[in-house]
Amino acid sequence: MSSTDNPGPGVQQESPPVAETPETTAPEAAPETGSPDAVTPAAGTPEAPTPADAALADPTEDAPEVAPAPEQAPAAEAAPAPEAAPAAEQAPAAPVPTPGPGPVPRPSKKAKAAPAPTVTVEAVVTDPSLWGRVDDEGTVYVRTADGERAVGSWQAGDAEAGLAHYGRRYDDIATEVSLLEARLKAHTGNPGEIKNKAQQLAESIPTAAAVGDLDGLAARARAMVETAESATAEFRAEKAAARAAQIARKEALAAEAEQIGAESTSWKAAGDRLKAIVEEWKTIRGIDRKTDEALWTRFAAARDAFGRRRGTHFAQLDAQRGETRAAKQELIKEAQRLATSTDWGATSAAMRSLMDRWKAVPRTGREGDDDLWKEFRAAQDVFFSARAEQDKVRDAEQTANQQAKEELLAEAEKLDPSKDLRGAQNALRKIQERYDAIGHVPRGAMRSLEDRMQAVEQKVRGAADAGRVRTTPENPMVTSMRAAVTKAEEQLAKAEAAGDQRRIDEAKANLATRQEWLAEAEKSARR
Repeated sequence: MSSTDNPGPGVQQESPPVAETPETTAPEAAPETGSPDAVTPAAGTPEAPTPADAALADPTEDAPEVAPAPEQAPAAEAAPAPEAAPAAEQAPAAPVPTPGPGPVPRPSKKAKAAPAPTVTVEAVVTDPSLWGRVDDEGTVYVRTADGERAVGSWQAGDAEAGLAHYGRRYDDIATEVSLLEARLKAHTGNPGEIKNKAQQLAESIPTAAAVGDLDGLAARARAMVETAESATAEFRAEKAAARAAQIARKEALAAEAEQIGAESTSWKAAGDRLKAIVEEWKTIRGIDRKTDEALWTRFAAARDAFGRRRGTHFAQLDAQRGETRAAKQELIKEAQRLATSTDWGATSAAMRSLMDRWKAVPRTGREGDDDLWKEFRAAQDVFFSARAEQDKVRDAEQTANQQAKEELLAEAEKLDPSKDLRGAQNALRKIQERYDAIGHVPRGAMRSLEDRMQAVEQKVRGAADAGRVRTTPENPMVTSMRAAVTKAEEQLAKAEAAGDQRRIDEAKANLATRQEWLAEAEKSARR
């Protein structure tokens, strides 16, 4: 659906015309030959409608207008009725239609309005003998304020049946008046149409071919005409208020859509809300075409604005993802170039720098980012796996060196300078040369090995200096190297406490260097 297409019956039509109840006055029976107002027994008149039959049709549905029943010719002008023929020879008269609410039309497909409440009234049943009579010749009269008036002729049956027949005609008309009164009171129809119907009844009742209180019934019809005028004004006011309320609803929806179109960045939630507004929009009816189209234009423009902003946003995201992917692919290439390096210290630092740069680049999306990460991590794993293997080889060599130095220390610790000072000094010198020729040992064992060697040296030196009391100051170089080693150990402890792997590696390398320098300084000092 285009943004400018008004959904469903988006242009609301005026409320459909109210379906009036068809005339309940039954048409006159077909008169006998020579007497237009005569009524035969075969014709009869159906019983007046029951309250259920008198239910009012839905006033919001379209119904064809029903023409009022033709006026009955006055009895005074009717031709004299011939003698009644035998019942078997009389031609059957046309059946009198049953009065009722008339057919209920189907709702309009364009706008199915909610059914109006059904108005029901009790069928009117009067005693026609109070308002009319039948003379010996079969002429039927009704009494009015202006005197008696002939309404028809009854030639088939007793006078009581004829009077009842014309009484039922009155009851039908009275029932229709009651229905209109009930509709007017319940506000279930268009007051203007009710007024027109009441006006027609007020004009036709005084000359109706029926027996009953025609004056009172006509007065009721005229009263409805006056009441309907004020009701028409109220109806129009209510209709205008309802239209204003519906316009206010659509204006609120249009304003909400405009805010979404201009400001919202919750793309999924905002899009769902715009769809919900469209569905709610379809349920709002009763607005004139011009106003409705103007409001829909506002809503459509707001929805288009939101769509453009959302499209621009995701286009920028796509462009950003492309740049991000290119940046991460470049980092992968650098990692792959460094993967085969054996310069363990410098390459480790470079790999850590690549990791920091990787973290600074935004994600490209779950699937794409995961694939790139696997490539990057695989390149780093090649290098760090090789370094780990190298560390294992180095650790094995240093462990062997430690074992060799421990064997020499055990041999040196067996020397007894108190028995043979010169021999002990010569043997210790040879042991020290072999000791110094051995390579690196694990850092954790370095201090204990050096302490053991110094203890042996001190024992031999003490034996040589026995009998002499002198204080030999420590070599300044050794003192400086010891301070440097102590400081390097402190830096390593701080790096380990901070958890910074780069600083830890640098501190360990610095400490190893300082310890090697200290060992060389101590050797020089001993010599």
